[in-house]
Amino acid sequence: MIKITITMLKIIVIYGVISGAIVIGTMLVGLLSSGGQGFFASEYFGYLTMLIALSMIFIGIKRCRDLELGGVIRFLPALGLGLAIAAIASIIYVCVWEIYLFSTDYVFIDEFTSAMIEAKKAEGLSGVALDNLVSEMENMKANYAKLYIRLPMTFMEIFPVGLIISLLSAALLRNPNLLPAKN
Repeated sequence: MIKITITMLKIIVIYGVISGAIVIGTMLVGLLSSGGQGFFASEYFGYLTMLIALSMIFIGIKRCRDLELGGVIRFLPALGLGLAIAAIASIIYVCVWEIYLFSTDYVFIDEFTSAMIEAKKAEGLSGVALDNLVSEMENMKANYAKLYIRLPMTFMEIFPVGLIISLLSAALLRNPNLLPAKN
């Protein structure tokens, strides 16, 4: 078992905050500058931003390995470090998203569900299938209005990306010969 030190906690907090700030800052700028339309408001841009921002997990684990642990880290401690960084970034993401929703009078879900319905109509969806979709979207709106559903849903938008990066980083960085510290 690895002993958590003050330096490790600093690394977790610093890289978690940097990662959270990058992801939320970039996504908000993209959303606001694009008016909620186009590539900068797309899921692709969002997940690309998360992937880039959460690369801080790799950097944080490497920094801890090199500075705190003498250039060697085992898989599970590295994974734990990565998950802690991902959790902080995810919590920041959730908090800022809630502020964004509040500041825009929670119009996101109305715009999102309307866009989904309009896109399916444009594809030719009609009749019972369209009625089912509208019902499903109304149910989604009702659920999204519930904080105890919205918060974990928002957290789960970003945390799985952090989990994957944590797993990859831990697997790679347990090898002390991969990007060794320069003395």
